[in-house]
Amino acid sequence: MKRLPLSKLIAIFLLLVIAVMVILSFMPWVDPFTMGTPYQRPSSEHPLGTNDIGQDILAEILYGSRVSLLIGTISAVIITFIGTAIGVCAGYFGGWVDTVLSWFIHVAMTIPSLPMTIVLIAYFGGSIKNVIVIICLTSWAGTARIIRAKARQISQLPYIKLEENMGISTPRLLLVHIVPNISDILFIRGVMAIPSAILTETGLSFLGFGDSAMRSWGTTLRYAFYRNGVLNNYWWWIAPPILCICMCSLGFLLLGYNNKRVSESEIG
Repeated sequence: MKRLPLSKLIAIFLLLVIAVMVILSFMPWVDPFTMGTPYQRPSSEHPLGTNDIGQDILAEILYGSRVSLLIGTISAVIITFIGTAIGVCAGYFGGWVDTVLSWFIHVAMTIPSLPMTIVLIAYFGGSIKNVIVIICLTSWAGTARIIRAKARQISQLPYIKLEENMGISTPRLLLVHIVPNISDILFIRGVMAIPSAILTETGLSFLGFGDSAMRSWGTTLRYAFYRNGVLNNYWWWIAPPILCICMCSLGFLLLGYNNKRVSESEIG
């Protein structure tokens, strides 16, 4: 039996830790909103202490894993779907379809994603729904560009031309022959979109553009920095959200990069 590479074993371990945190976040004792005595140090009652208004930091971290992973996963699925649909259509049909769609891809890629995301969030609000939608609107172009190039290459293969001459319908060609042949790239782009979305949400929440009523790793980190957590060296408030973000990002990145059948140029 072939052994898994060390990088994949590390990725699986890290993601299992995050999965356990998500499961624990649904336990009835996880309540990040109840207030108590502020600025308590770690103890048996509060393993990671409490924040400035007495809320349990461990509960915030566990609950935040659910929110951050939800935003990352849903955003990645939508980004991959949009990028695949646009990229496959542009690469397969060519001609004016490719010209128009490629123009949209190039325009989207020239717009700085983070400033645009901040502007849109500031205008529409930082609810979870808005964060997901805006992340998707500003992040699909890279996937579409890569998928377009691969779909264009596959569409020129002899067996594709043969099936076109045999009268095979276009939807069948796309779904049966084009998309399955780019599944490796789709997997990698989808997996790597998750930490990207999580980091975007973290940055937005840290800057104060997230949903202040919700608890994510980004909001926990924001309050730790802006409410004297750094000045007072409350490491139990600062370190856990940073560690969770790093673990989650590293786990997905190692899982995504660990596919030897796809070259580095194909995954961007």
